[in-house]
Amino acid sequence: MTMKRRTMLSLLASLPAATAFSRESGNLVLGQSAPATGPSAQLGIQLNRGARLYFDKVNAAGGVNGQKIELRMLDDGYDPPRAKANTEKFLNDDVFALFGYVGTPTSLAALPLVKDSGIPFFSPFTGAMSLRTPALRNVFHVRASYDDETALIVNQLHNLGLSKIAVFKQNDAYGQAGLDGTTKALKALGLAPVAVGGFERNTVNVGEAVKAIAAAKPDGVVQIGSYKACAAFIRQARAAGYGGQFFNVSFVGTKALSDELKEEALGVVVSQVMPYPFSAAVPIVRDYLDAVKAAGGDASANYSSLEGYVDARIFVEGLRRGRANTREGLASGLESMQHVDFDGFNLNMNRDHAASHFVELSMLTGDGGVRR
Repeated sequence: MTMKRRTMLSLLASLPAATAFSRESGNLVLGQSAPATGPSAQLGIQLNRGARLYFDKVNAAGGVNGQKIELRMLDDGYDPPRAKANTEKFLNDDVFALFGYVGTPTSLAALPLVKDSGIPFFSPFTGAMSLRTPALRNVFHVRASYDDETALIVNQLHNLGLSKIAVFKQNDAYGQAGLDGTTKALKALGLAPVAVGGFERNTVNVGEAVKAIAAAKPDGVVQIGSYKACAAFIRQARAAGYGGQFFNVSFVGTKALSDELKEEALGVVVSQVMPYPFSAAVPIVRDYLDAVKAAGGDASANYSSLEGYVDARIFVEGLRRGRANTREGLASGLESMQHVDFDGFNLNMNRDHAASHFVELSMLTGDGGVRR
């Protein structure tokens, strides 16, 4: 046995005893704190719907290792204190793992409880480095980081000969993570943001940010915010005469931003950390689209829902590889997923516990569509 393997097993052995079932139902219970109300609601709703698509499919076939999976979602309204309270409730209820939290500030509010309890914290919907460094043995990331996303955006602008770049950001840990990533990418090119404008989380009070950024006349604006605030900024900046390009990171929620802007979405760019969800060319997307079709009703394909589906598939694969519905089994199963072609989505859950660095750019059309 290698030293690395012995070290990993030692760390796994130090995890607290796992509660692998709900005492009431016998199911494997996962807790998700995410917005179901407020200006970021569509992110939580769509991520949860996508995850349920796959968990329902697994449950219909008998579950995993003999148990069905139950995903319990509590609304936090994208508010850190509520996310912390939800996490405390999940811990008191002895859930097996925490799954698919939405947002940087809300995930950071839960992180001290995650550290103290040792409960698995799987695939938060955030790319903030503050949740990734240092890596924790019970925290697992699927999506690429905001550093990955902002580097691609800055390099795209630079390749187009555009160097005057401003940042519109939410005034919290999420906005700071995006600003840090953008600044790092610009610094590598000998540049810096020409202006920074901020707004408060869960508001659309963007007027001062519009003034600050429009005055600098940037070639492009990197937006690090929620979809309602980013849409408000785009409208007000254009009304003020700004004619440059808008770039958003994936957390904005592509469908939500498009729905909010309608025909005004034309030309807005969004970086993506999941494959294009509207084509069956990639096997994991084909599987997802089949599940969306089978679900019927108001189920529809979009990036956030696909991310929930991919997260659920990886979680279940971790359980299957661990061969036991225990926290130790889950961790060892996920750790084994190194340099894996996961139906066209490449994973490498190495010791930094960040499985993917996949990023590409998409552009919104004016009719609710998205093109690559």
